[in-house]
Amino acid sequence: MLPINPSDFPCRKIADLRGVTRRELLSQMGYGTGAAALASLLGTQASAGPVLADGTTLPHFAPKAKRVICLFMSGGMSHLESFDHKPLLSQRHGEPLPDSVFKGRAPLGMSQFQNKFSVQGSRYDFQQHGKAGAWISDRFPYLAKQADKICFLKGMVSEAVNHDPAIIFMNSGHQLAGRPTMGSWLSYGLGSENENLPAYIVMVTKRGADQPLSSRLWDSGFLPSQHQGVPFRPGNEPVLFLHNPEGLSDTLHKRMVDQLIEVQQEELRLRGEAEISARIKQLEMAFRMQTAVPEVTDVSEESKATLERYGKSVKRPGSFARNCLIARKLCEKGVRFIQLFHPGWDHHMGMDTRFTKVSSDVDQPSAALLQDLDERGLLQETLVMFVTEFGRTPYSQGAVSSGKGDYGREHHRDAFSFWVAGGGIKPGMSYGETDDFGFDVVDGKVTANDFHATLLHQLGIDHERFTYRFQGRDYRLTNVGGTVVKPILA
Repeated sequence: MLPINPSDFPCRKIADLRGVTRRELLSQMGYGTGAAALASLLGTQASAGPVLADGTTLPHFAPKAKRVICLFMSGGMSHLESFDHKPLLSQRHGEPLPDSVFKGRAPLGMSQFQNKFSVQGSRYDFQQHGKAGAWISDRFPYLAKQADKICFLKGMVSEAVNHDPAIIFMNSGHQLAGRPTMGSWLSYGLGSENENLPAYIVMVTKRGADQPLSSRLWDSGFLPSQHQGVPFRPGNEPVLFLHNPEGLSDTLHKRMVDQLIEVQQEELRLRGEAEISARIKQLEMAFRMQTAVPEVTDVSEESKATLERYGKSVKRPGSFARNCLIARKLCEKGVRFIQLFHPGWDHHMGMDTRFTKVSSDVDQPSAALLQDLDERGLLQETLVMFVTEFGRTPYSQGAVSSGKGDYGREHHRDAFSFWVAGGGIKPGMSYGETDDFGFDVVDGKVTANDFHATLLHQLGIDHERFTYRFQGRDYRLTNVGGTVVKPILA
C-alpha cells in the first residue's frame, strides 16, 4: 500500500482554512469522543519529573516534601473560635467596636448594611497546648493533643471577601476562575509517583453544603487537561464509568483498549500532536485504575485500632473521617496532591450549634491523620495543610448574643488562621499575630501568594521560575507576588 499524505487531499486543505481538519472533526465525533471523556474523568500524567514546556525539569532543588494533603474548610472558618485566642472580645462583649480598629476603612460585605458593630465574645474556652503553649479552643480537643506537630499561621490575609472569588483565590492564586489550581500545577510540574493513580485527587464530604463546590476548584485551567483533579465519589463507584459494563469481561475490555490505542498511535504518527500522546497514556492508566482505585478506597482491611482512631463516622462513605483515612492510603501510594473539601463553615448565625457540629466533624479525623502519617514515617515527607478562604469578624452580625448564646459573624479577609504540619515545616510553633480584637494582622502577615510560594518551595520548586506560557504571557501559581515564609521552615 502506498503511503498517504493527507495534505494531498483538497478536503483536508478546505478544512484547514476553517480552523479544523476533517480528521480532527471525525476524531471528535467518533472514537475521539471516548478518549476525550476518559481524559476529562481520569486524565493525569503518570510519570515523575516530566519535561516542562520550556524544556526544564523539576525539582529545582532538593525537596523537603514529596506530596501534599490539603484539608480545605469551605465557608470561612472563624479564627476567633478556633486558634486565635482573643480574651478582650469576652471582656468587652456587647460594647461597640472602636472606630480606631477600622482605621478609616469602610466595612465590607454585608457589614456595610449594619448600623452598629458590637464586639462579640467567643462562647468557647481556650487553653494552651504543647511545649510552645499554642492557644486552641475547646472545640478541637484531639488536635490539641497534636499541637507539637503543628505550625499555626495566625497572620493569614486574603484579597477577596466573597466566597466564590475567595475560594478560587486560595486554590489558584487568582480571584477569577480559569487559572490552574495548586494540585494542577504540581501534577504538571512533578507528575505522579504512581503510574496507576492520578497525581491529583479530590474528595468532598458528603453533607449539606452552605457554599457550592464545583470542579473549577480543581481545574487545570490553561494547563493540559490531564492535570485537572480527579474527584473520588463516596460509595462503590469512586470514579464514574471505571468499572466494566455488565457482560464485558476484562479480557474483552483489554482488547478494546489496545485497539483504541492502536488507532491513537496512528493518529500520533500522522499528526504528531502532544495531546494524542497524552491521550494514549490516559487510556492505559484508566485500565490500570480499575484495580488500583477499588483497592485504595477500601478500608475494610484497616485494623480496628486505626478505624477507632478516626472516629465512628469513618464507617460512613463520604464522611470527612473516611476521606482522611483514604487520603492516608493515597499518600502511601504516592499520589502527589490530595485535597479534601469540608463545607459548612459559613456561620452568619447559629454559631453556638453549627460551629460545634462542624468542628467535631473534622477535629478527630484531622488529628488521626497526623498521628497516622507520623507513625508510618510519612509525615516528614508529606505537607498537611488545614486551610480556609477567609476568617470572621470580631463583631456580631446582627444582634449581639446575650452571654454565650446564639450569634454569627460576617466574612473577614484581613485576618484568619491556617495550620500546616510535616513536609519540612517547623513543628510546635505559632507564626503571626493579630491585634487585640483579631481584626488586623500586626506581625507575620502571610498572603495567599506567600503561602503558595512556601508550598512550592517545600516541594523543591522556585515559584518565580515555575511558569507556563499562555497567550503570550508567562503565568505562575503565585501570579506576580509571593515570598517564601522562611521563619516556619525547619
